[in-house]
Amino acid sequence: MKIYRRQNYLDRICSFLGRETIVVITGQRRVGKSCILRQLRDDKLRDSEANVIFIDKERREFDTIVDRQTLGDYIAARLRADRHNYIFIDEVQEIDGFEQTLRSFRVEPKTDIVVTGSNAKMLSGELSTLIAGRYKEIYVQPLSYIEFLEFHALPDTDDSLRCYLEVGGMPGLRTVGLEPADAFDYLSDICHTALLKDVVMRRSIRNPAFLENLMRFLADSTGKNISANSISRFMKSQNVKITPAAIINYLVFLGEAYIVHRVGHFDIHGRRIFESNDKYYFEDHGIRNAIVGFGREADIEKVIENVVYQHLVRLGWRVSVGQLHSAEIDFVGERNAERIYVQVAYLVADDATREREFGNLSRVPDNFPKYVVSLSPMLTKANHDGIVHLHLRHFLTNGLS
Repeated sequence: MKIYRRQNYLDRICSFLGRETIVVITGQRRVGKSCILRQLRDDKLRDSEANVIFIDKERREFDTIVDRQTLGDYIAARLRADRHNYIFIDEVQEIDGFEQTLRSFRVEPKTDIVVTGSNAKMLSGELSTLIAGRYKEIYVQPLSYIEFLEFHALPDTDDSLRCYLEVGGMPGLRTVGLEPADAFDYLSDICHTALLKDVVMRRSIRNPAFLENLMRFLADSTGKNISANSISRFMKSQNVKITPAAIINYLVFLGEAYIVHRVGHFDIHGRRIFESNDKYYFEDHGIRNAIVGFGREADIEKVIENVVYQHLVRLGWRVSVGQLHSAEIDFVGERNAERIYVQVAYLVADDATREREFGNLSRVPDNFPKYVVSLSPMLTKANHDGIVHLHLRHFLTNGLS
């Protein structure tokens, strides 16, 4: 089976080597971080001047590396002064106190360190404190639509796009296959593993059943404004009592595991809104579909919005939900001094939908670019009074150009 290289990630990682910078590859479990790290390892093994130290915490042979002492001993015994040392560690968060060990080896001459992790907490804790300014995070997302086509050797057709919308972009589907029943079993397993290892065990969750109910709620509410209070009221109606404070903690834990993304609101008139309902989108829309299904028109609208959100992030935009008085703009993207506004629709097929999607954008009081992304047939790209209407396929293959 041909091995596909996600060269954009490899290039970004290599750009930080040789700078006394620890590279931390982050992202949800099974998103392809380990494969990228192994490809980087294999590249360096072909260099006769390189000494590669590779630790994979998901393999039994490395079970004895459990803390900073055993990690330090293992690395120290294999360092070579006459070579350029590359220390590669997969799933580094499984090692207690790894932060101190990484800091000590970072200053060794001719040494680069690249690690992977499946929990954002490791970047917000001691690692950032101990090596502030000396690490670079490379965030790996599921496959883009273009990568999906390449991985599965598919043409760019309506059927391929629907397949992508249904099963998502987890790389392991290339082995499992794209039949929805098989794909959803695989994606459910990924979700359960991430919940167990990166949330329940890591955070000592005592109510995992509620966590699964919360996941179903978020999957069914993708793209909707929700709050901890609204979730608490819903759960009460289901005879489940849980406080808003506890719900907030669960939502934070799911975000740390890269399972869902919390998206806050942006006041288009110039200030941030901090106390507001938020929206939640899944890291992989296929996992979202495996939880609650795919096929109803309402599901398709939610999935399209999730896909557009993730692709905006992939293009480098910092994304918020836009608030304009009583109206809402689906997404506001910011990148350096740039800003864009994006509305998402399933179909723009009647005057009411056209007024809702284009009308809200036309009331935004600035001249930053404005877009509508939809699945409207016979559309590639059109301009309506300065607002660009893009077909979803055009957006996923050409961006906003």
